[in-house]
Amino acid sequence: QVQLVESGGGVAQPGGSLRLSCSASGFTLDDYSIGWFRQGPGPGKERQGVACISRSDASTYYLTAVQGRFTVSRDNGKNTVYLQMNSLKPEDTAVYFCGAAPQCALGYPGAEYEYKHWGQGTQVTVSS
Repeated sequence: QVQLVESGGGVAQPGGSLRLSCSASGFTLDDYSIGWFRQGPGPGKERQGVACISRSDASTYYLTAVQGRFTVSRDNGKNTVYLQMNSLKPEDTAVYFCGAAPQCALGYPGAEYEYKHWGQGTQVTVSS
C-alpha cells in the first residue's frame, strides 16, 4: 500500500523552530520529487506550495515567503524527507502536507494536482 505519513507538527512560539518529517511506505521516495504544501485555517483556503526537493539532483525550491527560513532535505536511506522550519511566524500556522510528484511543481495555481500521493497532514500552530 502506497502511503505517506507526516509527523513533527505541534505548537511553537514566534521565532521558534519545528522539523517536519515525511516518511513513505509502499514505494521509494527517491523515485519522486517531494513537495510540502500547507493549508491555513478557515473556509476556502487553498493548498499552498511551500517547498519541493527534486528526485533527480535534490534541487530545492521555495515559496518566497519561507525562503531563508525553511529548508527541505531528504535522507534516502531512511526513505524520509524533512522540512526544517526556523524563525516561525504566526502566518505559518497551517496543516502541512507532503506529496509525491514526477517533478517539482510549485508556485502556480493547480500545482498540487501534479502530486500523485499525499499524506494526511500535520498541524503546525505558531502562537505566543
